[in-house]
Amino acid sequence: MFFALIGITIGLVIGLMLPYTYNTAYSLYISVAILACLDSVFGGIKANLEKKFDTGIFISGFFGNAFLAAGLAYIGDRLDVPIYLAAIFAFGMRLFQNFAATRRHFLEYLRRKSV
Repeated sequence: MFFALIGITIGLVIGLMLPYTYNTAYSLYISVAILACLDSVFGGIKANLEKKFDTGIFISGFFGNAFLAAGLAYIGDRLDVPIYLAAIFAFGMRLFQNFAATRRHFLEYLRRKSV
């Protein structure tokens, strides 16, 4: 957990210091890819709390979900069909489910610790 916090801190510092901008035409693809990555991160946290975490599954899911979501957004953009909504719905639902499971785990931990 300590290394994760260090990595997050370093990533935030680098992200805030680099003056990187992107074309607004890519904002749909980037937002869907970020949602997919957040889903993977919360899934990894949940798996770690359940003692089922596997680095290979996490890395492949992180990049695979991001590319799949961005690809769906791209294909939908070319076909003029909002296919990206399927990715938003699926990853959004899983994100909230993983967050809820993580929250329940911590609440149960705090209850056990206080008794």
